[in-house]
Amino acid sequence: MDPTLTPPGYRSRIADSAIADALARMPAVVIEGPRGCGKTWAARNAARSEVLFDGDTDARALVAVAPRLVLEGAEPRLLDEWQIVPEIWNQVRHACDAAQRRGRFLLTGSAVPPDDRTRHSGAGRMARVRLRPMSLAETGESSGDLSLRSLLAGEAVAARRPDTTLEQLVEAVCRGGWPRHIDTPARSAQRSLEDYLGEICRTDISAVDGVQRDPAGVRRLMASLGRNVATTATFTTLAADTAGPRPLNRTTASDYLRSLERLFVVEDVPQWPTHLRSRAALRGAPKRHFVDPSLAAAAVGADPARLLRELSALGFLFESLVVRDLRVYGEANDAEVYHYRDAANLEVDVIVAGRDGAWMAAEVKFGGVRAVDEAARTLRRLRDKVDTDRMGAPAKLAVITATGYAYDRPDGVTVLPITTIGP
Repeated sequence: MDPTLTPPGYRSRIADSAIADALARMPAVVIEGPRGCGKTWAARNAARSEVLFDGDTDARALVAVAPRLVLEGAEPRLLDEWQIVPEIWNQVRHACDAAQRRGRFLLTGSAVPPDDRTRHSGAGRMARVRLRPMSLAETGESSGDLSLRSLLAGEAVAARRPDTTLEQLVEAVCRGGWPRHIDTPARSAQRSLEDYLGEICRTDISAVDGVQRDPAGVRRLMASLGRNVATTATFTTLAADTAGPRPLNRTTASDYLRSLERLFVVEDVPQWPTHLRSRAALRGAPKRHFVDPSLAAAAVGADPARLLRELSALGFLFESLVVRDLRVYGEANDAEVYHYRDAANLEVDVIVAGRDGAWMAAEVKFGGVRAVDEAARTLRRLRDKVDTDRMGAPAKLAVITATGYAYDRPDGVTVLPITTIGP
């Protein structure tokens, strides 16, 4: 069997096992995520031949006249950035039907193509794996001593104090989990991320569905989203927060955000669909997040020094980092990330709910006795509101902090530094 195309210096990803499992089950696997998060490298780690549509104009032309030749090669065969040539989708489907072997193709994509109907025919033939920027456990900035799996199982907690300082964590927020920036100083990474956002505004957001959009308007909306990250800001609020001679309206803001979702640049956190003992109504607005907190920081021009002076803004970005990591760890444990908010103004930052019914609730705080005590009271209030006969008791009530020790408090609330958590 041919060796895989694993790139030199490849850092293992938590999603590697999901990719391998999907290839063992299905003829084709689609790896989706934002540009620059490492999809091609992760796919090459499992592939034995490849076609890179992004840079190979001959391959793109060949799809129209002899698609069979594009699909021929050692399997699994990587078709990188397949959405550039969306007609290849049906060719892959037909190939999977003609020879129903498992593990034939890997497709990577940085955008949902405009004609979404091409994706519906993948049922029974294609599995999907979502790849996000790297978590702290993947970059080596979390010890991973406490697995999300053990937390959802309700196991007792004890872990050594992490070496990571607050300053280092702020650097991680601004640098992000982009593989190419792992060893790059935060300020240098942010300049690259500002260019990344500029390219999205100028080119990607119009190319995703062929609809021309105002680059300056998109840039102002992303700055608004950066200022409102980790909040339940509505389309109207985001539009009103955009500055400039031509303010956006609600409809335009909604359209731009939907396009950014198709590019996997923004990823909102939905409301937790729970059952309550009381009749209090849930407030179902999603929480706004970029796929990585570094994009929010770059969108508003916030470097580490500025964030350390503006702790309120840093708090929202830190929450966004926690959400990113828990999503990555959740993918490995069949768990989804939500938030909670009701009409009585009880808010809980994060709910992690597994497919098996296990769930945990977490508040995100930098640390400090007063802040942790306040967060613990909020979590106990949530526990008292949830109908545990229908939802089950929480596996954990946790306060996720920036630094410090991990331990179980006498009141049943656990303190967890983000730099101790892993999958």
